[in-house]
Amino acid sequence: MKHPASLALAAALVCGLATLTPPVRADEVAEKGRQVFTRNHGAVVTVQVVVKVASGRSGNASESKSDITGTVIDPSGLTVVALSSCDPSDIYRIMNESAKLEVEVTDVKILLQDGTELPAEIVLRDKDLDLAFLRPKTKLTTPVTAVDLTKSAPAQLLDQTLTLNRLNRAAGRAYAASMERISAVITKPRTFYIPDSMMTSTGSGSPAFLLDGNVLGIFVLRAVSSAGGSGNGRDGVTSIILPAADVLKAARQAPEARGEEEKKDAPKEK
Repeated sequence: MKHPASLALAAALVCGLATLTPPVRADEVAEKGRQVFTRNHGAVVTVQVVVKVASGRSGNASESKSDITGTVIDPSGLTVVALSSCDPSDIYRIMNESAKLEVEVTDVKILLQDGTELPAEIVLRDKDLDLAFLRPKTKLTTPVTAVDLTKSAPAQLLDQTLTLNRLNRAAGRAYAASMERISAVITKPRTFYIPDSMMTSTGSGSPAFLLDGNVLGIFVLRAVSSAGGSGNGRDGVTSIILPAADVLKAARQAPEARGEEEKKDAPKEK
C-alpha cells in the first residue's frame, strides 16, 4: 500500500503539469471558418436568371427561370457568376463541336441579403474564364457588402478552404458554408485549383477563402474539347477554383450598366 503522503505528492504533480499544458481548442478550424463566414457571407447572393433556349436542329425554343450563386465584388453591386450557370452554350460547344444550342438571357435579378431585388444586366462575358459580370441597372444609393479581391492569397496542395453559398428556395435561400481541401494545383496553361471530390453545397459562382481570411478565388467550370477523348462528355469538364487575381483582372474591364432608358435611346446595330 502506498503511503498517503506519496499519493498526495503525485496528485499535486499531476495538477501542476495540467496547469503548464496549454488548453486544446475543441475545433479551431470551425471557429476560424465562422469568422470568415461572418465577414463575407453578405456578399454571396442569389441571382435569378430567365433564359430562352433554342435548339439549332429543331428550332424549338423554351424559356426557364433558375437561381444561381453570385459573389458581389464591389460595393457598387458589381457581381460575378459562372458564365456556364446562366449560359451553358459555350460549354456544350467546347465539349461537342456539333452541338447547336442558342441561349438568350432575357432577365436578371440580384437578390441581396435583406431580400432586396436589384434588376441587373450582364455587362461582360469572359468565355475563356467562364465568368459573367453583372451590374444593377440603377446605381445604388447605399454601398453593399462585397468581397475584396485585392486581399487574396494562393493555396497549396491539401490546404483547407472555406466556401460560401446560398441554398435554394426549399432551404429558404439560407447561407451555407463548406470546408474543402485542395486536391490539385494546376499551373498550365494558367493557374487554378481543383477542389476535392466530396459532395458539398458549393456551386459555381461561390467564393473560396483560406482560413486566414484571404480570398482564394471563385468556383467556375473548365471544359475541354472531347475530340480524341473517351467519348464521355463528363471527362471534358471539371469544377475549378479560379484565382481571385484572374477574376479581378477581368472585372476591371467590366463597363457600367446601360440601363433600360439608355438601351431605348441607343442607336440600333446594323
